[in-house]
Amino acid sequence: MLNDQELLRYSRQILLQHVDIDGQLRLKESRVLIVGLGGLGSPVALYLAAAGVGELHLADFDTVDLTNLQRQIIHDTDSVGLSKVDSAIRRLTAVNPEIQLIALRTALDEDSLAAAVAAVDLVLDCSDNFSTREAVNAACVAARKPLVSGAAIRLEGQLSVFDPRRPESPCYHCLYGHGSEAELTCSEAGVIGPLVGLVGSLQALEAMKLLVGFGEPLVGRLLLIDALGSRFRELRVKRDPGCSVCGSTHA
Repeated sequence: MLNDQELLRYSRQILLQHVDIDGQLRLKESRVLIVGLGGLGSPVALYLAAAGVGELHLADFDTVDLTNLQRQIIHDTDSVGLSKVDSAIRRLTAVNPEIQLIALRTALDEDSLAAAVAAVDLVLDCSDNFSTREAVNAACVAARKPLVSGAAIRLEGQLSVFDPRRPESPCYHCLYGHGSEAELTCSEAGVIGPLVGLVGSLQALEAMKLLVGFGEPLVGRLLLIDALGSRFRELRVKRDPGCSVCGSTHA
């Protein structure tokens, strides 16, 4: 049940007919894995914590650097040199002491990633490299857990939802195959701060829709964001029956 403090804290979203008390309880009972606590993971973690997701599993092996602070809004100047997980826990505890925070401070190998994915209801990929995205996707397909994937570089962003519980859903590998220009990192190509905030906020929204069960998630759709022209474009994405990752799963 929700106590009086929780009813007050979450009252503005409980007022929404798409959430209500039942939806808030679903959020409270949910467990979510956030892979990466950088530009995308910062707004994701802050919004999901504020929304009352009961258990956040925070995965990042990196430490806070001064160059991160232009866009990674969960961290501050006093966090420079600290583990990103510890910095995030400090901030999220201040935002919402009602939730549980699980720290994953080391790099996840195949086995530990599989265990981390199996322990939650939903995964958000907020990483900044293709190999991690591929590994997270494979683990989600194997465990049949929905994946909310976001990316941003320079002045362009992308967002999609891959849900192996749905026969029609593609996976990340269906869309990107064995790599793309997205392998560039922000340290190499640059990125504007509000763009990662926008993509991360949309990731958090998609996660809440999946956890509560309202709206139309971005399954089978790729949202493209052009920050330079302030334009949004949507592409339809189909599952590849011959995909080496998800093809046999839906056979």
